[in-house]
Amino acid sequence: MALGRRGTGTQRTLWVATSQIAQTPGHVFYRRLNRLLSEAGFDAFVEELCEPYYAAAGRPGIPPGTYIRMLFVGYFEGIDSQRGIVWPCGDSLSLRDFLGIQLTNSVPDHSSLTRIRDRLPVGVVQQVFAFVLKMAAEKKLISGTQVGVDATLLEANAAMKSIVRRDTDEDWKQYVVRLMKEDGVIDDEDEPTDAEVRKYDRKRKGKKVSNQDWKSPTDAQARIVKMKDGRTHLGYKAEHTVDLESEIILSATVQTGTEPDSQTLLPAVIDAQANLIRSGSEAEIQEVAADKGYHANEQITKCERFGLRTYIPEPDSPHHRKWSDKSAETKRAVLNNRRRT
Repeated sequence: MALGRRGTGTQRTLWVATSQIAQTPGHVFYRRLNRLLSEAGFDAFVEELCEPYYAAAGRPGIPPGTYIRMLFVGYFEGIDSQRGIVWPCGDSLSLRDFLGIQLTNSVPDHSSLTRIRDRLPVGVVQQVFAFVLKMAAEKKLISGTQVGVDATLLEANAAMKSIVRRDTDEDWKQYVVRLMKEDGVIDDEDEPTDAEVRKYDRKRKGKKVSNQDWKSPTDAQARIVKMKDGRTHLGYKAEHTVDLESEIILSATVQTGTEPDSQTLLPAVIDAQANLIRSGSEAEIQEVAADKGYHANEQITKCERFGLRTYIPEPDSPHHRKWSDKSAETKRAVLNNRRRT
């Protein structure tokens, strides 16, 4: 066999027959997933669901089934941006086949994904979520009796450098300059340099950035949070409830980044149970497991009132628990949880 050499020219073939295009065996997972979605009538369901949010006439837009599949690709491949999703979908023959996009057609641009996301309300996404859960329930993949709850912080698409005061809408530099004038460091008509502002800001006392005083002008719902790697960012809290037997996600919610885990356990379980009901499953959640960040007397007591058995370890404490200021119901619920854990 002779040595092959890579060409350096840029001239491309003018015309290529479809039969001559190189084919790949495809990705087994995506091919089987497509078959399952087709058997369940996924595309017809999504198109009927989204039809009220589109015009009756005009140029056809991106099929809703293709849009949802691109979100699937982002989840399965661990891609958290729309730009990142578009590139592999356009580059991979397997993903093109999964999305139903011919080689002669372009993959939807990230801006198109944004317009579709803004067009469709959250209720549509919830109904699609319930449809997928229904598929899993019909395949006997959901037990639904034992669930695990956990959360993580997500960085918001907003920069800390852009935050402004809630009361005056001043940015950070304007706020510091005003403090310099109030302290008499500079005259009212003076305009300090950036170096002078930074020097004053480093030395001033009581410096803090709180959500009560600051906000993002582009994302008002984002909160200033400390990420798990120690960095401070604007962020949200994403919380998941998972079927512990099959590891299928039963609920996925996004909340403000400052919402404590100890206050969101029961709402997460209730949302998961509501999704099970929407999917047509008869499963009832009976047991809940979570880490020690979810341990709170009030939440554990409420869970027991709903008939839920909790498995939540208690945070380490150098002191013995005192029950003089707690009700008998709370004491019983917390001690039962401790025994089970």
